[in-house]
Parts: sequence; structure tokens; C-alpha cells
Amino acid sequence: MREEAQLRQLESWVEPLIRNLAPPARRRLAATIARELRRSQRQRIASQRNPDGSPFEPRKPQNRNRQGAIRRAAMFTKIRTAKHLRMKGQQSGAEVGFLGRIAQIARVHQYGLRDRVQRGGPTYQYPARQLLGYTEGDIRLIRDELINHLTPE
Repeated sequence: MREEAQLRQLESWVEPLIRNLAPPARRRLAATIARELRRSQRQRIASQRNPDGSPFEPRKPQNRNRQGAIRRAAMFTKIRTAKHLRMKGQQSGAEVGFLGRIAQIARVHQYGLRDRVQRGGPTYQYPARQLLGYTEGDIRLIRDELINHLTPE
């Protein structure tokens, strides 16, 4: 909730400044911010931390001797790749998120929902692991990119 208030405050400060930019300049700024946010989200997911700095709840112990068992030690190794973690910078804003089936998997983990472990298999109540979210560093990054873009060289 605190991060939403900070974002609203940042938005109210930035909106008049961005409104004065030409559309191509807005698009470049949004693309730069989206790229940097995707990089920071990837790093945070790799370190298995929620936006507030708390660690992800660990994966349930696995029986790794069975054929077809999950053999990855770290969670979300594929989901954080550029193929799945998409960014979009437009003159109306910057977006970082997931698409398709990966978006459903991310949503289940983001909010701690109940989902099937595999198609036709049992359901499981997944613990909440916030894959996407703003950290203090992300808000500073957005502010710094805006200042860099708006100040003459």
C-alpha cells in the first residue's frame, strides 16, 4: 500500500513535466524506464525476494529421485527471461509484465492463488511470491531516469 502512495506522489510530480514532452521523446523515455524496470525485476526475481525485501517462501521439499521431477534449485529461472518477462514503452506509459500461459502462472504466484499442479492433476494453494512490484530502488530509478531525460546535456 505504501508503494502505491509513493507512485501516486511520483505521478503527480511527473505528469506536468511529461505532458510538455513531444510524443517521440515520451516514447523513448517510456522505453528506457521499461527496460530498466525489467532488468531490476529480473534481478529481484533471481535473488528470490519480494518487493518489500522479504525472501520468497521456499518451495515445498521435492522427491528428486523420480523421473520427471523438478530438478531446478532456484525458482522462476525461465519465467524471468526476456522471452517471458515482456516490456513495452509507449508514449502513454511503460509496462513490464507476462503474456499468455506464463501470465497465468505468474498471477497464481503473485497473489498466492489455488491452481492445478499439472493438467488434470491435483490442486495446490501456492504461497504468495510477488514476482512484479516496485521497490524503493525502482522508484528512485524512475525518478532518476526522468530527471536525466528532462535535464539538458
